[in-house]
Amino acid sequence: MAKKSGVKVLEFSIGFGKSFWTKQTEETKYSVRMIPLGGYVRMLGEEEASDDKRAFGNMPVWKRLLIVLAGPAINIVFGLLLFWILASIYNKNLYHGLIVTKRYIVMLFQGIASLFTGGAKEAGLVGPVGLSQVIVNTTGIFDFFYLMAVISISLGITNLLPIPGLDGGKILIFIIEIIRRKKISEDLELKLTAIRNAIIANNSSFCYSK
Repeated sequence: MAKKSGVKVLEFSIGFGKSFWTKQTEETKYSVRMIPLGGYVRMLGEEEASDDKRAFGNMPVWKRLLIVLAGPAINIVFGLLLFWILASIYNKNLYHGLIVTKRYIVMLFQGIASLFTGGAKEAGLVGPVGLSQVIVNTTGIFDFFYLMAVISISLGITNLLPIPGLDGGKILIFIIEIIRRKKISEDLELKLTAIRNAIIANNSSFCYSK
Protein backbone atom coordinates (compact mmCIF):
# COMPACT_ATOMS: atom_id res chain seq x y z
CA MET A 1 0.00 0.00 0.00
CA ALA A 2 2.88 2.35 0.79
CA LYS A 3 4.52 1.74 -2.57
CA LYS A 4 1.19 2.03 -4.41
CA SER A 5 0.68 5.37 -2.66
CA GLY A 6 4.07 6.61 -3.86
CA VAL A 7 5.86 6.48 -0.48
CA LYS A 8 9.55 5.58 -0.47
CA VAL A 9 9.86 2.34 1.52
CA LEU A 10 13.24 1.90 3.24
CA GLU A 11 12.61 -1.58 4.64
CA PHE A 12 9.98 -4.28 4.34
CA SER A 13 10.18 -7.09 6.88
CA ILE A 14 8.26 -10.34 7.25
CA GLY A 15 8.30 -11.45 10.89
CA PHE A 16 10.10 -10.02 13.92
CA GLY A 17 13.34 -10.65 15.77
CA LYS A 18 16.72 -11.40 14.21
CA SER A 19 16.80 -11.47 10.41
CA PHE A 20 18.12 -14.56 8.62
CA TRP A 21 17.63 -13.34 5.04
CA THR A 22 17.95 -9.85 3.53
CA LYS A 23 18.02 -8.38 0.06
CA GLN A 24 18.83 -4.75 -0.71
CA THR A 25 17.29 -3.26 -3.84
CA GLU A 26 17.82 0.25 -5.15
CA GLU A 27 15.75 1.86 -2.38
CA THR A 28 14.20 -0.92 -0.25
CA LYS A 29 15.73 -3.58 1.99
CA TYR A 30 13.66 -6.78 2.19
CA SER A 31 14.15 -9.08 5.17
CA VAL A 32 12.71 -12.26 6.67
CA ARG A 33 13.03 -12.60 10.46
CA MET A 34 13.03 -15.44 12.97
CA ILE A 35 9.55 -15.02 14.52
CA PRO A 36 7.05 -15.72 11.69
CA LEU A 37 4.26 -13.44 12.89
CA GLY A 38 3.33 -10.12 11.33
CA GLY A 39 6.02 -7.79 10.06
CA TYR A 40 6.59 -4.11 9.48
CA VAL A 41 7.31 -1.42 6.90
CA ARG A 42 9.82 1.39 7.54
CA MET A 43 9.08 4.41 5.39
CA LEU A 44 10.94 7.62 4.58
CA GLY A 45 9.77 10.50 6.76
CA GLU A 46 8.18 8.24 9.36
CA GLU A 47 10.81 8.77 12.07
CA GLU A 48 12.05 12.23 11.13
CA ALA A 49 10.90 15.27 9.17
CA SER A 50 11.70 15.14 5.46
CA ASP A 51 11.22 17.55 2.58
CA ASP A 52 11.14 14.68 0.10
CA LYS A 53 7.80 14.62 -1.69
CA ARG A 54 7.77 10.80 -1.32
CA ALA A 55 8.05 10.96 2.48
CA PHE A 56 5.18 9.39 4.42
CA GLY A 57 4.42 12.59 6.35
CA ASN A 58 4.06 14.58 3.14
CA MET A 59 1.35 12.37 1.70
CA PRO A 60 -2.35 13.35 1.79
CA VAL A 61 -4.05 12.23 4.98
CA TRP A 62 -6.29 9.71 3.18
CA LYS A 63 -3.21 7.94 1.77
CA ARG A 64 -1.56 7.81 5.20
CA LEU A 65 -4.79 6.41 6.64
CA LEU A 66 -4.96 3.62 4.04
CA ILE A 67 -1.30 2.73 4.56
CA VAL A 68 -1.67 2.40 8.33
CA LEU A 69 -4.95 0.46 8.01
CA ALA A 70 -3.32 -2.04 5.64
CA GLY A 71 -1.21 -3.71 8.36
CA PRO A 72 -3.99 -4.73 10.79
CA ALA A 73 -6.28 -5.55 7.85
CA ILE A 74 -3.76 -8.03 6.43
CA ASN A 75 -3.33 -9.62 9.88
CA ILE A 76 -7.08 -10.22 10.12
CA VAL A 77 -7.54 -11.38 6.51
CA PHE A 78 -4.50 -13.69 6.76
CA GLY A 79 -5.83 -15.27 9.97
CA LEU A 80 -9.31 -15.83 8.51
CA LEU A 81 -7.78 -17.32 5.35
CA LEU A 82 -5.72 -19.74 7.47
CA PHE A 83 -8.85 -20.79 9.38
CA TRP A 84 -10.66 -21.43 6.11
CA ILE A 85 -7.77 -23.49 4.70
CA LEU A 86 -7.44 -25.55 7.89
CA ALA A 87 -11.20 -26.13 8.03
CA SER A 88 -11.18 -27.29 4.40
CA ILE A 89 -8.20 -29.64 4.75
CA TYR A 90 -8.93 -31.14 8.16
CA ASN A 91 -12.74 -30.99 8.00
CA LYS A 92 -12.82 -28.84 11.14
CA ASN A 93 -15.45 -26.38 12.31
CA LEU A 94 -14.44 -22.86 11.28
CA TYR A 95 -16.85 -21.37 13.85
CA HIS A 96 -14.90 -23.04 16.68
CA GLY A 97 -11.73 -21.28 15.55
CA LEU A 98 -13.46 -17.90 15.61
CA ILE A 99 -14.77 -18.58 19.14
CA VAL A 100 -11.25 -19.37 20.33
CA THR A 101 -10.04 -16.17 18.66
CA LYS A 102 -12.75 -14.17 20.44
CA ARG A 103 -11.62 -15.54 23.80
CA TYR A 104 -8.02 -14.77 22.92
CA ILE A 105 -8.90 -11.16 22.08
CA VAL A 106 -10.79 -10.74 25.36
CA MET A 107 -7.70 -12.01 27.18
CA LEU A 108 -5.54 -9.55 25.26
CA PHE A 109 -7.77 -6.65 26.29
CA GLN A 110 -7.60 -7.82 29.89
CA GLY A 111 -3.83 -7.92 29.53
CA ILE A 112 -3.73 -4.34 28.26
CA ALA A 113 -5.78 -3.24 31.28
CA SER A 114 -3.39 -5.13 33.56
CA LEU A 115 -0.48 -3.10 32.18
CA PHE A 116 -2.01 -0.02 33.81
CA THR A 117 -2.87 -1.77 37.07
CA GLY A 118 0.50 -3.48 37.52
CA GLY A 119 -0.85 -6.99 37.09
CA ALA A 120 0.79 -7.89 33.78
CA LYS A 121 2.95 -10.60 35.34
CA GLU A 122 0.00 -12.19 37.13
CA ALA A 123 -2.03 -11.99 33.92
CA GLY A 124 0.52 -14.15 32.10
CA LEU A 125 1.60 -11.68 29.45
CA VAL A 126 4.57 -12.75 27.37
CA GLY A 127 6.65 -11.05 24.71
CA PRO A 128 7.86 -12.46 21.39
CA VAL A 129 10.42 -14.70 23.11
CA GLY A 130 7.67 -16.35 25.15
CA LEU A 131 5.46 -16.37 22.07
CA SER A 132 8.11 -18.20 20.06
CA GLN A 133 8.35 -20.81 22.83
CA VAL A 134 4.59 -21.36 22.63
CA ILE A 135 4.93 -21.88 18.87
CA VAL A 136 7.85 -24.29 19.28
CA ASN A 137 5.83 -26.32 21.80
CA THR A 138 2.95 -26.84 19.38
CA THR A 139 2.61 -30.41 18.12
CA GLY A 140 1.83 -30.96 14.47
CA ILE A 141 1.28 -28.75 11.43
CA PHE A 142 -2.40 -28.17 12.23
CA ASP A 143 -1.71 -26.85 15.74
CA PHE A 144 1.06 -24.59 14.45
CA PHE A 145 -1.06 -22.92 11.76
CA TYR A 146 -4.12 -22.86 14.01
CA LEU A 147 -2.18 -20.92 16.64
CA MET A 148 -0.76 -18.63 13.95
CA ALA A 149 -4.30 -17.84 12.73
CA VAL A 150 -5.55 -17.06 16.25
CA ILE A 151 -2.58 -14.80 17.01
CA SER A 152 -2.71 -13.06 13.62
CA ILE A 153 -6.37 -12.06 14.01
CA SER A 154 -5.86 -11.10 17.66
CA LEU A 155 -2.88 -8.87 16.89
CA GLY A 156 -4.70 -7.28 13.96
CA ILE A 157 -7.69 -6.30 16.10
CA THR A 158 -5.56 -5.26 19.10
CA ASN A 159 -3.41 -3.08 16.85
CA LEU A 160 -6.52 -1.09 15.90
CA LEU A 161 -6.97 0.14 19.49
CA PRO A 162 -6.64 3.96 19.65
CA ILE A 163 -3.51 3.81 21.84
CA PRO A 164 -0.27 5.75 21.13
CA GLY A 165 2.28 3.34 19.74
CA LEU A 166 -0.32 1.22 17.96
CA ASP A 167 -1.65 1.75 14.44
CA GLY A 168 -5.02 2.59 15.98
CA GLY A 169 -3.43 5.61 17.66
CA LYS A 170 -2.22 6.92 14.30
CA ILE A 171 -5.58 6.21 12.69
CA LEU A 172 -7.28 8.29 15.39
CA ILE A 173 -4.91 11.18 14.65
CA PHE A 174 -5.63 10.97 10.93
CA ILE A 175 -9.38 10.99 11.58
CA ILE A 176 -8.94 14.10 13.74
CA GLU A 177 -6.95 15.69 10.90
CA ILE A 178 -9.77 14.93 8.45
CA ILE A 179 -12.37 16.47 10.80
CA ARG A 180 -10.24 19.55 11.55
CA ARG A 181 -8.99 19.81 7.96
CA LYS A 182 -5.67 20.64 9.50
CA LYS A 183 -2.57 18.54 10.12
CA ILE A 184 -1.47 18.01 13.74
CA SER A 185 1.93 19.33 14.76
CA GLU A 186 4.76 17.48 13.05
CA ASP A 187 6.64 17.22 16.35
CA LEU A 188 3.77 15.35 18.04
CA GLU A 189 3.30 12.98 15.11
CA LEU A 190 7.02 12.16 15.01
CA LYS A 191 7.06 11.48 18.77
CA LEU A 192 4.10 9.09 18.47
CA THR A 193 5.74 7.39 15.50
CA ALA A 194 8.97 7.04 17.49
CA ILE A 195 7.03 5.26 20.26
CA ARG A 196 5.54 2.85 17.71
CA ASN A 197 8.90 2.14 16.07
CA ALA A 198 10.58 1.64 19.46
CA ILE A 199 7.98 -1.03 20.24
CA ILE A 200 8.74 -2.74 16.93
CA ALA A 201 12.53 -2.44 17.33
CA ASN A 202 12.50 -3.78 20.87
CA ASN A 203 9.97 -6.49 20.03
CA SER A 204 7.76 -5.29 22.86
CA SER A 205 4.50 -6.68 21.48
CA PHE A 206 2.75 -9.13 23.74
CA CYS A 207 0.18 -11.86 23.81
CA TYR A 208 -1.20 -14.42 26.20
CA SER A 209 0.25 -17.84 26.65
CA LYS A 210 -2.07 -20.76 27.39
